[in-house]
Amino acid sequence: MPGPGPQAGPSLDEVALIRKARRAPSRGWRRAVHTLSAGAINPGESQSDIAYQQLLERVNRPVRGDYRIAVLSLKGGVGKTTTTVGLGSTFASLRGDRVIAVDANPDLGTLAQRIPQQTRSTVRDLLADQNVYRYSDVRAHTSQAPSRLEVLASERDPAMAEAFNEEEYRGVIAILQRFYNIIITDCGTGLSHSAMNGVLALANTIILVSSPALDGARSAGATLDWLEAHGFGHLVSRAVVVLSSSRPGSSTIDTDQLAQHFLTRCRAVHKIPFDDHLAEGADVDLDLMSKSARRAFVELAATIADDFSGTTLPREEPYFGRQ
Repeated sequence: MPGPGPQAGPSLDEVALIRKARRAPSRGWRRAVHTLSAGAINPGESQSDIAYQQLLERVNRPVRGDYRIAVLSLKGGVGKTTTTVGLGSTFASLRGDRVIAVDANPDLGTLAQRIPQQTRSTVRDLLADQNVYRYSDVRAHTSQAPSRLEVLASERDPAMAEAFNEEEYRGVIAILQRFYNIIITDCGTGLSHSAMNGVLALANTIILVSSPALDGARSAGATLDWLEAHGFGHLVSRAVVVLSSSRPGSSTIDTDQLAQHFLTRCRAVHKIPFDDHLAEGADVDLDLMSKSARRAFVELAATIADDFSGTTLPREEPYFGRQ
């Protein structure tokens, strides 16, 4: 009898045909050893560097069309605008596509004051422009930070700002989504003004900013309750809570317990540590942030980018900014 036929060997994707080159270290003693030995000794990158590279890969996930993020809080002074600028600057500096932040605050928002001002145009000026056909036409109405983040300012006239409504907000987004991949909206503290309905209806996800304090946590919880009661429950399950520290030192609140509380309702919790540069309330420059604050924003951006595929993701353990 003929012997058994040739056994099927492992498929090409099951064997390592090419030895994977070890990445040369980029900093520290590892880089010094690699340089002094002319590349003969390559200790490779540290685990922390590898973890950071993995974060950057997540931040740079491709997004199809545009992705809209609403940053909100019921309580003022908790770092909502700072979070908007920090996140937007992080995305803009690490990705190659266009990122814009829109000030939808009806109470004279301060978003435009956190980057160098290049124009006095506002959301209403953009709406009134009948000749917006190219990116450069929109760019004439925005200011751009060194990070490449662009900002579209709110109205400076309180009466006009109050009149900014849902229809106008939808009109602004209809323009921006033709030219920008990531659109971040800095919302006001109120949930009942007209524009907010448009913000929430068009948002892919929300970032709920709270201070690591009981009153801030209660306000954040009330916001989640309001969203669920008004037909936006789908945003609650995909929300990311940011615990933003507005003062130096550790909080007297158990932030681990606070994070676990929010994780029963939301997708992830991140902590942004206190940062002297951010606390100035002036132009935000990523290079002037502390390492822990900058790393915290990269981690936040990675979590947001995980949702670019549009899939529902499991809840994550909270990140806490490294000191």
